[in-house]
Amino acid sequence: MTTALITGSTAGIGAAFARRLAADGHDLVLVARDTGRLREQATELHDRHGIEAEVLTADLAEDKGIETVADRLGDRRKPVDLLVNNAGFGNKGRFLDVSMADELRMLKVHCEAVLRLTSAAADSMRERGRGGVVNVASVAAFVPRGTYGASKAWVVQFTQGVAKDLAGSGVRLMALCPGFVRTEFHERAGMGTDNIPGWMWLDADKLVAAALADLARGKTVSIPDPRYKALMGLVKVTPRGLLGGVSSRTGRKYGPN
Repeated sequence: MTTALITGSTAGIGAAFARRLAADGHDLVLVARDTGRLREQATELHDRHGIEAEVLTADLAEDKGIETVADRLGDRRKPVDLLVNNAGFGNKGRFLDVSMADELRMLKVHCEAVLRLTSAAADSMRERGRGGVVNVASVAAFVPRGTYGASKAWVVQFTQGVAKDLAGSGVRLMALCPGFVRTEFHERAGMGTDNIPGWMWLDADKLVAAALADLARGKTVSIPDPRYKALMGLVKVTPRGLLGGVSSRTGRKYGPN
């Protein structure tokens, strides 16, 4: 069996990755901050699918948490074949309404943790000549939208750059860019979702299935839904000045800072 490590595994997209990979027979390393939820998840996946599920409690907003996960990824005795950097969150409010501490915490989780964990995983994967990394970004990466969008744009650019550097090594990297997904994301950020149109919502399990198919095809960026692919096509041809105004208004209405 191969082993996958998933950060932010106990809810949303991370939990969907865990369900799908366990069902496919992969052993798991489940990473999140809540030990109790991790143990419940590990027990359920083990009992349902017969896989081994290791629990790793870590807060990726802290150096110690990042180091804990990086050390596990670098353990040559128990190699990780797939890393899913999924942990993330949103801040409610406009720029300057959100504390600098919260902004920096977001960059720590979305950027620094992704950088350090990708490096730790890719180093050992390259030695074995195989492996994959999925860095969860967002369609917000493609529009001007505050710290959240900027951090996700960094994830996309970083992933594409590393994918080119490691081409031919057997290590695949892909940035996953979903739209609105029914998870705990908005509730945790204190954001209402009643005004988000129904057609904009994606199913986490279908999203993960599409993402894994894109990874197998060798894609470096995955927008796993025709609706959002069409929207991002419009974004490419929209003048940046107009796009900035539209994304600012819709972001305040629907999404994180």
